[in-house]
Amino acid sequence: MNIALIAHDEKKELMVQFCIAYCGILSKHTLCATGTTGKMVAEATGLPVQCFLTGNQGGDQQIGARITYNEIDMVLFFRDPLANTPAGEIDSLLRLCDLNTVPMATNVATAEMLVLGLERGDLDWRNVARGK
Repeated sequence: MNIALIAHDEKKELMVQFCIAYCGILSKHTLCATGTTGKMVAEATGLPVQCFLTGNQGGDQQIGARITYNEIDMVLFFRDPLANTPAGEIDSLLRLCDLNTVPMATNVATAEMLVLGLERGDLDWRNVARGK
């Protein structure tokens, strides 16, 4: 499965800790991320992470394009609900995930459920959706 990682500045350390905790599961999958988040996760876990641009340089849009082309199976977006970020950034990714039936977690609790479900095989239907 192809998993995209995105985290607002105040949630980057939480994403790193999450990836450390679930490194065993995540290591069986392909990870991509916005620039800074990906670099931090790769350095802390040793996992290979394809890094796109940073979020403010268009990394979110790069991930969005891959969602559109059915190249992403899950999005873990640890967003900071108190951050002063443009609503369109999150709305766009949510819309693309909904349009393409891609599971998306916006907090650590939902991310944990998705990753544990991934390990159980609950998301194997994504292979059919991608034609594999």
